[in-house]
Amino acid sequence: MRRTVFNEDHEAFRETLRAFIEAEVVPVYDEWFAAGQAPRDFYYKLAELGVFGIRVDEEHGGAGIDSYKFEAVLYEETARAGISFGGSGVHVLLGLPYIKLLATDEQKKRFLPKFVSGEEMWAIAMTEPGTGSDLAGMKTTAKLSDDGTHYVLNGAKTFITGGVHADRMIVCARTSAPTKEDRRHGISLFVVDTKAEGYSVGRKLDKLGLKTSDTAELAFVDVKVPVEDLLGEENKGFYYLGHNLASERWGIAFGAYAQAKAAVRFAKQYVQERVVFGQPVAAFQNTKFELAACQAEVDAAEAVVDRATEALDAGELTPAEAASAKLFATEVAHRVIDRCLQLHGGYGFMNEYPIARLYADNRVNRIYGGTSEIMKTIIAKDMGL
Repeated sequence: MRRTVFNEDHEAFRETLRAFIEAEVVPVYDEWFAAGQAPRDFYYKLAELGVFGIRVDEEHGGAGIDSYKFEAVLYEETARAGISFGGSGVHVLLGLPYIKLLATDEQKKRFLPKFVSGEEMWAIAMTEPGTGSDLAGMKTTAKLSDDGTHYVLNGAKTFITGGVHADRMIVCARTSAPTKEDRRHGISLFVVDTKAEGYSVGRKLDKLGLKTSDTAELAFVDVKVPVEDLLGEENKGFYYLGHNLASERWGIAFGAYAQAKAAVRFAKQYVQERVVFGQPVAAFQNTKFELAACQAEVDAAEAVVDRATEALDAGELTPAEAASAKLFATEVAHRVIDRCLQLHGGYGFMNEYPIARLYADNRVNRIYGGTSEIMKTIIAKDMGL
């Protein structure tokens, strides 16, 4: 089945990226896995490759290509190799849309060149202990100082991907109390320098999967944030979060599809090489049927995420469509990866095999960016239910 989502430029980028992964990541990936994060200097290599600047305009050091398709290629190639680029994914997928949408010209001049060069890595802090997907329930506060020169930030965040290495953190905080009519009112976004006094990184969280992605707890004690670092308008943060969640959920959907596709590749290779009862595992009818069923599911997920990619690039991906793509692709990946691990037998449970790591990495896709249950709620509301 011929895909139309990628052109020659995307395929050239794929070749470059594949060679980069083989040379710079695969030989040291086990070390990253054991350390629980990618080294900070690796992000400079990604910057040199041009990964961080694809969607940044030329004026600020980027390539000026307003498309998510190169990121889609990145998802496919990292999954294919059974590796990840650590916590750097949030830098582009989560951080950049907020800068492009909300930053003033002055802020873009300050932020984007260092963003592109990897000198400043970005992440976003939304989730708080005890609130989970209920962002409107956040309690972190940002109060304007008496002289109006800065905000004073107090509170805590958790499950912050990229939180260990981040140099700039987009922090969601309450600048006003919620109203009876709208509990989402009063949230604002701030660009916080992680070297600021009172800002601290707590535990680097020990996760089931995504072992090379640094995920942390954060605390803010009287952190001073200059008024110049308010991102967008005060009290409109929840609207901004909702606007950009579509691209975040697209990324999770596409990443899940890429993982499912990679799982079929790993399983196919394994069953062709593994011999039991005097013949390759691939020779058994059950193996053929299982992989055929998995391939059919991957084909369906590919069609869904490709359609979502085109809509995202056209600026037409709605929240409900993004939720639908995420729900479908992540559920497909869950089923496919589980079945592909089963075909590995006992070896599928060993971390030395990429299918085991993929199984653990994939589980969070149905949780972060909004749980599957939240996705169903969004879809149902769009249906008028």
